[in-house]
Amino acid sequence: MLIVGTDPVEVERLLRSEELVCPDCGSVLARWGHARERSSRGEDGTVRHVPRRARCTTCGGTHVLLAQLWLLRRADAVSVIGAALEAKAAGAGHRPIAAALDRPASTVRGWLRRFVALAETVRVGLTRLLYALDPQASALVPRACVVADALEAIGRAAAAAVVRLSAVGPWEFAARASAGLLLAPAPGVG
Repeated sequence: MLIVGTDPVEVERLLRSEELVCPDCGSVLARWGHARERSSRGEDGTVRHVPRRARCTTCGGTHVLLAQLWLLRRADAVSVIGAALEAKAAGAGHRPIAAALDRPASTVRGWLRRFVALAETVRVGLTRLLYALDPQASALVPRACVVADALEAIGRAAAAAVVRLSAVGPWEFAARASAGLLLAPAPGVG
């Protein structure tokens, strides 16, 4: 799986011009059909999409090219999950967050628990990325909790990416920077 931009025309252009590389071996990716149709929940309802597939010209591995709007193995848009994480950092519990987002409480509780478990790793990784993008960035100020610290790192790194690279929302940036693994299951957990 490889996280790509949201414009399918641009993804096709990158594949044709051999600008996408295999995450496994670093060789060129070529077009290789499409993945199965998916039904995901966006901010404005259900979205049906068919991600592109690509095949490595050297190792033969195939990869789904997932738009940065989504995370690996999650049915909801990264912006919806991000809204839940922001509410958690502000002190809200999973039930009020679920009600506000019109999502099952168990789903939101799962997002929050997974992010709390990964928050320190996310904070460290995105802080490093922030300083790689902007060596002059001021120090991150510790917040009330590790979730808020991680969200601060995501926001600051996304802002640095806008200045250095291109305009993209903080949650799409986080999806791409984490290779879609922002809420990845722990190794060995299905």
